[in-house]
Amino acid sequence: MATIIRTPRIRQREIAPLPTDIVLMNATANLLFLLAGLSVMAGVVWLLVQLPVFRLTAIQVEGDLGHNSEATIRANAMPKLAGSFFTIDLQSVQRAFETVPWVRHAIVRRVWPNRLAVQLEEHRAVAMWLPLGAPERASDKLVNDHGEVFEANPGDVEDDKLPTLSGPEGTSTLMLATLQDLEALFAQIDWQIESLALSGRGSWRAEIDSGARVELGRGTPEELRQRSERFVATVASVANQYQRPVRYADLRHHDGYALRLRGVSTTLTAAEKKAPRK
Repeated sequence: MATIIRTPRIRQREIAPLPTDIVLMNATANLLFLLAGLSVMAGVVWLLVQLPVFRLTAIQVEGDLGHNSEATIRANAMPKLAGSFFTIDLQSVQRAFETVPWVRHAIVRRVWPNRLAVQLEEHRAVAMWLPLGAPERASDKLVNDHGEVFEANPGDVEDDKLPTLSGPEGTSTLMLATLQDLEALFAQIDWQIESLALSGRGSWRAEIDSGARVELGRGTPEELRQRSERFVATVASVANQYQRPVRYADLRHHDGYALRLRGVSTTLTAAEKKAPRK
């Protein structure tokens, strides 16, 4: 027969909570130890990133280099760079390279352990830019194929027959799109636009390489296109009838356009003025 032995119940001793000041002192001590440890770690990390092995020794430049050599780009950008592989600010590097003439955009990345790689995109000039009210040919600004205005030496442009856009600030994108639209239309009659102007009141005017001037008037791009299409479809037959090139065209009329042909005068002679009207 099994015997059950009952042990006496042991009363647990109640532990009194620590005083508040001691709790605060322990928390403060732990915090100080933690801060000291983090400071030591930060110091070690700082010493590591300053090691000579992480100092930038090379910048690899790739992409569009049509108007700048690598030496020229480095000479313009390097003085603006500061820091090691870990500490250098890539956005600052990007801005430094984008201040180089003809550079539109730069993409910068780190290459372990001590180099930078820079991918460049240059502006592709498609037109000269003449701010509204500026003297003719007094600007050193150009328009790229994105419709953006940038500053560069026009003498560096390979194409010496770029058209000129003249209009209010902030309209370069609209003007480039309108120019490209009109160029496609006027090419059907072998006309090449030398300049396109937009007045402050929204009126458009085009100068042609033959010396002709075309008043396009106001309106939306669609309205300009409709008037230009009507003009292009019929002007050749009118000019051929008189065997004279167009000197001036006014497309601002609602149902047609007015023409002035070179060598054809619309003024009355003295004899015609004196002749009695029938």
